[in-house]
Amino acid sequence: MFGFGVPELLIIGFIVLMLFGVGKLPEIGNSFGKALNNFKKAAEGKDAVELNPKKEG
Repeated sequence: MFGFGVPELLIIGFIVLMLFGVGKLPEIGNSFGKALNNFKKAAEGKDAVELNPKKEG
């Protein structure tokens, strides 16, 4: 995986944790997941990509 081993990934994870703090990590992960999902939809050629998906509740 791009030449990254476990020690390198742990160091990167620690730096991200120090930059954003524990409280922001779920929000950042959620945003990253939505962006990845939209990217996959765009790569598949689907025309309608929701920028602000409706909250399920």
